[in-house]
Amino acid sequence: MNTGTAQRPVAAKPRESLKTWFRRQRFNLYPAFWGTGAKVIHIAEDLRAIRIKLPLNFRTRNIYGTLFGGAMYAATDPLYAILVKVGLGPGYIVWDKAGAIRYRKPGRSALYAECSISEAELASLKNRLESEPSVDLDYEMELTDADGVVHAVVQKTIYVARKETYQAKLQQGITRQ
Repeated sequence: MNTGTAQRPVAAKPRESLKTWFRRQRFNLYPAFWGTGAKVIHIAEDLRAIRIKLPLNFRTRNIYGTLFGGAMYAATDPLYAILVKVGLGPGYIVWDKAGAIRYRKPGRSALYAECSISEAELASLKNRLESEPSVDLDYEMELTDADGVVHAVVQKTIYVARKETYQAKLQQGITRQ
């Protein structure tokens, strides 16, 4: 029976590899992330992008029946630091340095956030770290509902240094600046 409404075609979802599926499960079971109530729903095969879903449920609901702001921030907190660390590899130190969240609308349904980092960004960062002792990277991500309406904007500052530079600072008693 035709109700007169057009059906949107459903895009074919690319098949997830077993390796990526295990990475996603490990991430979701990590206690600090699990505690936020969010779930990783996609990790790119090359580990350059991640998408999360923060459902509105008893664990994430505040006293007003909307998504708790702390859950919104906590769910997005580690994402860029992880992408940068994995992208750069073991020879680098990556820390969250600062973060902020701007609430635009109450979250009355599940919210989604997505972040990514390109190979070009990583190459540029490695080049900068050859001449600079450390670099602060500024990122922004949006928490949106299923319709794409922005409910919050999260800003992150990530500190990055080459491991040997960072260890030399530690020996001198100087840490993050």
